[in-house]
Amino acid sequence: MMLKDKVALVTGGTSGIGRATAIAYAQQQAKVVVVGRRMDEGEETVRLIKEAGGEAIFVQADVTKEADVEAMVDKAVGVFGQLDIAFNNAGTVGENPSLIEQPEAEYDRMMNVNVKGVWWSMKYEIAQMLKQGSGSIINTASANGVVALPSVPLYTASKHAVVGLTKAAALQYAKAGIRINVVAPAAIETDMFEAATGGQDEAKAYITGLHPIGRVGTPLEVANAVLFLSSDLASFVTGETLMVDGGYVAQ
Repeated sequence: MMLKDKVALVTGGTSGIGRATAIAYAQQQAKVVVVGRRMDEGEETVRLIKEAGGEAIFVQADVTKEADVEAMVDKAVGVFGQLDIAFNNAGTVGENPSLIEQPEAEYDRMMNVNVKGVWWSMKYEIAQMLKQGSGSIINTASANGVVALPSVPLYTASKHAVVGLTKAAALQYAKAGIRINVVAPAAIETDMFEAATGGQDEAKAYITGLHPIGRVGTPLEVANAVLFLSSDLASFVTGETLMVDGGYVAQ
């Protein structure tokens, strides 16, 4: 197994891409630290992993709170002794498409979760990985971190920031044995996709039609890309944005 005995931390591990990736890590015999705000959903992810013979714990944390982020890394190291991989996947989407009608609170919410949460996570993850002399970090951005979607301007800005933050961090710690990359999905079959489309078939059909491959992606397809970036198969890959977008950005 590519990741046997590695310790992998997943923020936003309570559902969707995060849950699929946490399970995929366990299937590769990694020890998994599932992180999220929702205890019931997080414990369900752990249950699914253990049911399949894997090893995992749940840590309740909010990535917008620095103390929570520091505690989640401390817990991972306290239980498993190390931190080899971090998938910083926690994020949120916009609720109001109009730029001029966005309240300051919405800007703060978006940037706190999508950008500050990634920064704080890397701050404490990298500190631990420096002690070990190695590590792999993958941040979740979006296809809209590379191109722009006019209906979600603040979301687009936040995901562009994740890409830039990742590149700068990758360069800063490249010689320290820490690889830092971005996975950038387009539309994926998750609860967020359902929320974004309002569950409406017409909206789903429209978004599906934006993808040259002719469908939206699955959480497992993103998880597989994250596994690659996490593993030694990607040992010469850092500072990169791996599109998992069905050709969306290639248009």
